[in-house]
Amino acid sequence: MNVIDKDPRIIVALDFAAKEPALDLISQLDPSLCRLKVGKELFTRLGPAFVETLAAMGFQVFLDLKFHDIPNTVAAACEAAADLGVWMVNLHASGGRRMMEAARERLERRPERPLLVAVTILTSLAEGDLAEVGYSGTPVENVLRLAKLTHFSGLDGIVCSPLEAAAVRDQVDRDFLLVTPGVRPHSASLNDQKRVMTPLAALNGGADMLVIGRPITAAVDPLLSLQEILSDIAGFSQ
Repeated sequence: MNVIDKDPRIIVALDFAAKEPALDLISQLDPSLCRLKVGKELFTRLGPAFVETLAAMGFQVFLDLKFHDIPNTVAAACEAAADLGVWMVNLHASGGRRMMEAARERLERRPERPLLVAVTILTSLAEGDLAEVGYSGTPVENVLRLAKLTHFSGLDGIVCSPLEAAAVRDQVDRDFLLVTPGVRPHSASLNDQKRVMTPLAALNGGADMLVIGRPITAAVDPLLSLQEILSDIAGFSQ
């Protein structure tokens, strides 16, 4: 595994439909205070050049495309992401051990590589949603199963709800990274996520990195909102 620098712990989710509002938001942020997440919509609209632009501005980029395909295809996609200079890339743990190992082995050929993490169960899915797609058991049971598989496959960590972080942390090494969306300050609305937690509670529960979108990106003063969250978690030192 890479030696992981966990600071800054906040990853701002750039969930925008166009380049201009994304760049306007980014211009108000400081790369020493946060990292950035580029997801499917923005990447599909703007392409690899936008990711390279963010990296050139000094931001570490989490490319959140959740790759899930046959092992060789996912490995090649992860290598293409690494060529863009991203800090972290992800895939779906449900793609299986051979897929995850193929991606890890491809990235390990590089002198420097991005972190590789696996998505377990999306934070929008509750137990009833899982049952509809054939997953038996609770969200936490499924997260634990996929987290153990990811750890066994040699990846750097997982993406999971902060509500499952404590259970996962009990089962994996301390240097196994837990990246948690579904983080909301007390004042923020839940929007489309069902399994959420406040930033400090998420860190205290075992999370390492916090993905936060609208509480920062939709704020009147995004930098101030980011700074307030950083102030709230300033006492966390693990």
